[in-house]
Amino acid sequence: MIARPEESVMGLRKAISMTMTRYARYAWLVLAYNILVVLWGAYVRATGSGAGCGSHWPLCNGVVVPRSPAVETLIEFSHRLSSGLALVAVVALVIGAFRAYPKGHAVRLGASLSMIFMITEALIGAGLVLFGLVAHNASLARAWAVATHLVNTFLLLAALTLTAHWASGGARLSLRRRGLAAIILAIGLLGMLVLGASGALTALGDTLFPASSLAEGIRQDFSPGAHFLIRLRLLHPAIAVTVSAYLVVAGWLLRDRGVRRWSRLLNGLVVVQLVAGVVNVLLLAPVWMQLLHLLLADLVWVTVILLAAEALAQREAVAPAPGPSAALVGA
Repeated sequence: MIARPEESVMGLRKAISMTMTRYARYAWLVLAYNILVVLWGAYVRATGSGAGCGSHWPLCNGVVVPRSPAVETLIEFSHRLSSGLALVAVVALVIGAFRAYPKGHAVRLGASLSMIFMITEALIGAGLVLFGLVAHNASLARAWAVATHLVNTFLLLAALTLTAHWASGGARLSLRRRGLAAIILAIGLLGMLVLGASGALTALGDTLFPASSLAEGIRQDFSPGAHFLIRLRLLHPAIAVTVSAYLVVAGWLLRDRGVRRWSRLLNGLVVVQLVAGVVNVLLLAPVWMQLLHLLLADLVWVTVILLAAEALAQREAVAPAPGPSAALVGA
């Protein structure tokens, strides 16, 4: 029995639709996995295990697989393995994008950007190890490297989020006639990057200069001879409150651009994140609380990216309904 042409076309469209749906699910999975890798990287820093493989990269203590490793070596080596798997996952994401989507499609752009930021992520991580900017290093060079690492991580998560969003049917971005909205979102995104960098430096200061009590931590913060990483801890809460308030207001200002659900989610995450920040300070930044704080920061960032994607979405023009004259002409 020979299928009719229209049935063949419908079957082809259905197959393509199923393929794209699987790709979208895979893209969201890659995003979630990369967030876990980021959290494990923070665990490496918080436990002082960054030098677990010595000054060797990509080898670990000069070998491919360490023998009789210490705990710090296991932690660092497992992070390298998880990062390697993340790289493979993004490579597959790019291959899938170029096989399933036509030339010029937004998914191809998102996957390509993800690959670029994944490569720079690996290079920054390698630089931290090769230049000894790990463990108990408290230099200005390490501070810059940590802040740069955080910004690149956020950009990687943004690219992965947009890839998954576009693969799920989201419209590509357009800045045409989006002047005020684009400015509002650009300020919010820049503020998030500054907030994330200050948070990374604060976490580094908590790791290198831990306090045994809240009173001792306050004395450290206001000590005239305090290390610059300790002094930076005073700025992070102020930046957090300012940026959080701005994001809430920005979501309200853009409420007519189809971002209500993302705005409501963002408001809830911002409140939870601020509460988590206060608890983190009161508990003297235990490792588990630092990881939870970072997870919430990643979720806030992803939500802001999705909000921006909806607000700046390229929407198709809708044809006006025919008036009485058009109806008479049709008759």
